[in-house]
Amino acid sequence: MLAIGRFGMLTARMVDIPRLTRRSALALAAASAAVLAEARAGASPPSGTITALPAHRLAAMIAARKASSVEVTGAYLDRIARLNPSVNAIVGLQDRAGLLGQAAAADAAVAAGGPLGALHGLPHAVKDLAAVAGLPWTMGSPIFRDQVAKADGLMVERLRKAGAIFVGKTNSPEFGLGSHTFNPVWGVTRNPWDVTRSAGGSSGGAAVALALDLLPLADGSDYGGSLRNPAGWNNVFGMRPSLGRVPGDGPDDWLTSMGVAGPMARSVADLALLLSVQVGYDARKPMMLEGSGEALRAVRPEGMRGKRIGWSGDLGGAVPYEPGVLETCRKALRRFEDMGAVVEEAVPDFPVEQAWQAFVKLRHWQQGGGLLAYYRDPAQRALLKEAAVWEVEGGLGLSAFDVNAWSAVRSGWSRAVHKLFQRYDYWVMPTAQLFPFPADWTYPKEIAGQTMRTYHEWMKAVCLVTLTGCPVVAVPAGFGPAGLPMGLQIVAPVHGDAACLAAAAAWEAASGDILARKPPLV
Repeated sequence: MLAIGRFGMLTARMVDIPRLTRRSALALAAASAAVLAEARAGASPPSGTITALPAHRLAAMIAARKASSVEVTGAYLDRIARLNPSVNAIVGLQDRAGLLGQAAAADAAVAAGGPLGALHGLPHAVKDLAAVAGLPWTMGSPIFRDQVAKADGLMVERLRKAGAIFVGKTNSPEFGLGSHTFNPVWGVTRNPWDVTRSAGGSSGGAAVALALDLLPLADGSDYGGSLRNPAGWNNVFGMRPSLGRVPGDGPDDWLTSMGVAGPMARSVADLALLLSVQVGYDARKPMMLEGSGEALRAVRPEGMRGKRIGWSGDLGGAVPYEPGVLETCRKALRRFEDMGAVVEEAVPDFPVEQAWQAFVKLRHWQQGGGLLAYYRDPAQRALLKEAAVWEVEGGLGLSAFDVNAWSAVRSGWSRAVHKLFQRYDYWVMPTAQLFPFPADWTYPKEIAGQTMRTYHEWMKAVCLVTLTGCPVVAVPAGFGPAGLPMGLQIVAPVHGDAACLAAAAAWEAASGDILARKPPLV
């Protein structure tokens, strides 16, 4: 029986995969075999340029029969075979022949002229915190080392319906805890800009796969910066949507977790494409927002002239940064000024330390609650990482009234941010407080001489944005003194997901020189 716990967006409700009728299945299999045979016999080897093309263009080419899914999938599998061993981004890779068979079926469906999903024929790997039927589902924990998911989670259900071909999983830290991707099941994921460094996390495998063109798109989840930090550290895009935008898989449908699922991509148009598939109301999750995601695909760069941007930097001295981080981001912000935007120092009018403590306590409650069953079993507790035990034990020290009080503190912080948005259109901060650190560290113990009190305090400036429920797009900001990437969080008001994407698209249009740089590993 599959274990279901509450890890924010980390667990999955089990749902059945739709089954074809016997007649339609046989017809499709025959057509698939014909397409695959034709591709093997007559198609030229996949071009190396295929994997560099934007996902939205590849999807359009497959739908128009200007490229085949067999060709595209094969090109990505070739690249994975060549580069993935150096970084360990994709885990649980599936059999090549079986994947090409699925690609041939996708091509047969195109030839049949039926309706196609937005991701039809594109290879995809799902973060290993979400369930994909028939694939490993370890959550990076030795407790689930041999677990194979029996059915799809809610978000994966949507990816499958859109036509994605699941080639494997992307690596994540154990239960998604910590913004550094390593675990005892799959090992460490390495940064392609310097393989001795961390890839970030918890969507580290997803970000690295994008940076090296191992996947056209990648999904992730974000509680304490897991879609934002790895995007910044790998020079790609990541989006944390507004709360309620993408369905979660936790067992509690009413007390909403601060964790969300979202997209990662190499361009804003691709980010919007994947988000458009992920979002939308589901009656099984009554707290979700109404509306579909199709309109998001039409994202265009916003005119930034006259827009006001609040830059919080170190939040008035409350958050330490490694030398070079703030300088890299301030330099990057000149691009917005060159577009006509006004950038000013701005800090929410609320005690930062109080807001941080609210994050820590509420995370104990939400993350620790999902781990409690394993903690109570002595054999399983011995297999939990230190951070997991710490979250559970922190939660055990909270009463229901404590949770209520800390939630009120969170509300005070989010109201202060709402007030900031009365003056500014967007709020901006770095995606991490230091550049990628050595991969053999568990986490950085100090920054700029200040001791980190927890395993995640080095992500404080990102976690404080989580508290607000606002949508955020992480965009590449440039490179520090050692040539390592850093990103910017572009934050929009709650439910302003489309505006957030439009601002990121404007940034992208002005940052071609940053985006053109490729990792040394390539």
